[in-house]
Amino acid sequence: MRAKVRAALDAIYMKRLVRELEGRQRPQHIGIMLDGNRRWAKMSGIDDPREGYRAGGAKVQDFLRWCDSAQIEHVTLFMLSDDNLRRPEEQLTPLIDIIAEVVEQLAAPGNPWPVEAVGALDLLPAESASRLKTATAATQGRQGGTKVDVAVGYGGRREIVDAVRSALTEHSSQGGDIDEFIETFTMEHISKHLYSKTRSESDLIIRTSGEQRLSGFLLWQSAYAEVHFCETYWPDFREIDFLRALRSYSLRERRYGR
Repeated sequence: MRAKVRAALDAIYMKRLVRELEGRQRPQHIGIMLDGNRRWAKMSGIDDPREGYRAGGAKVQDFLRWCDSAQIEHVTLFMLSDDNLRRPEEQLTPLIDIIAEVVEQLAAPGNPWPVEAVGALDLLPAESASRLKTATAATQGRQGGTKVDVAVGYGGRREIVDAVRSALTEHSSQGGDIDEFIETFTMEHISKHLYSKTRSESDLIIRTSGEQRLSGFLLWQSAYAEVHFCETYWPDFREIDFLRALRSYSLRERRYGR
């Protein structure tokens, strides 16, 4: 009975949130840090942290459907940082396998999302990197769904370094003079060579689990992003939590330093 009452109250509250969002500004690019999977497992009395990652992975498609309904154009899912790659192999290998499974599920026929894996994929095990590339390649050309970047082996500082290196390499390969290039180098050269082909700046960063730091996520793209911290662990993140984040964003005055 309590569950039914709670569900009914949640439905009423969601309708209210949707009404509040009508006509208000909405983010076009959301970066979300899917944090708290291991702590969720521990809180739930589950000894194997892999079950937390699996529960978190199962939440991803729900979240993307909410984004579709809210007409969000672009989402970046922070699933594995380059710092995480230093974890013990017995922790890291199952996590990377679960991420690959999630991406393959997103790429399954019938889903609307074009998916790209962004990050230093060369740092991943070769088989895992191949699985990610194969799955995402199958989604190219899709239309109608939110554009999804899956950040794997990702670090914001590493992305900027790689972008500069890529810009220099491109210029050199075209026979350009490096000294001259340095004189004319601009921020646009970095933006052009970031991991994601979409190149859009982030409007809103969401982090679940109650942690209040960005950990280098979308370091370049988030210069003027609004940030929303949610206490809920990622596997328990609900559409209500998502709509609250959108409401928080809609009430902010974005001044871009002016």
